[in-house]
Amino acid sequence: MACELTKGRIEPCKDSVGGLKEVYFADFGDLNAANSNLGINDEIIEFDSTSVTVYKYDLKGNSSFEQAITSSRENGTTYFEQTLNLTLKKLSQADNKEVKLLAYGRPQIIVRDYNDNYFLVGRENGAEVTGGTIVTGAAMADLSGYTLTFSGQETLPANFITIDNVSGNTITVGSTALTITSGSDF
Repeated sequence: MACELTKGRIEPCKDSVGGLKEVYFADFGDLNAANSNLGINDEIIEFDSTSVTVYKYDLKGNSSFEQAITSSRENGTTYFEQTLNLTLKKLSQADNKEVKLLAYGRPQIIVRDYNDNYFLVGRENGAEVTGGTIVTGAAMADLSGYTLTFSGQETLPANFITIDNVSGNTITVGSTALTITSGSDF
């Protein structure tokens, strides 16, 4: 049976932390996976193109990534709801345009956490902006910026990406060079 367990898990050390360090956006389809027929135990992927442009957004503070498992015995289905919540400080005219383009599209997103794990959100179906705000705040200490919620529904959890090298404006994943274009004032 294909659903048989393959290993156990011991209690890990208390050496990890929460939070997101940065995200990288790619237009849908640019991050196609070379091994598209992944099984349940094959969670690490590489990309099948040699060069892809990604757009980097630095994060600090209230951003999070979560995956909810939805499984139905009655229907015989299981899927993973990927939710990425971003808080981007400071408003600008240029950033308004990019936020609009993110909301209109369905990008694939690489998420980097503070443990230096990289995940691919929206691998097969992309991620949709399902909510958010453009807010000026009321008091002096309130957020003046953007909150965005991205959601993706996938048949597998977000894949880990093995990063081979980070140098200047390039991240190397196997034989693929991800060319980083940094954001403006986020």
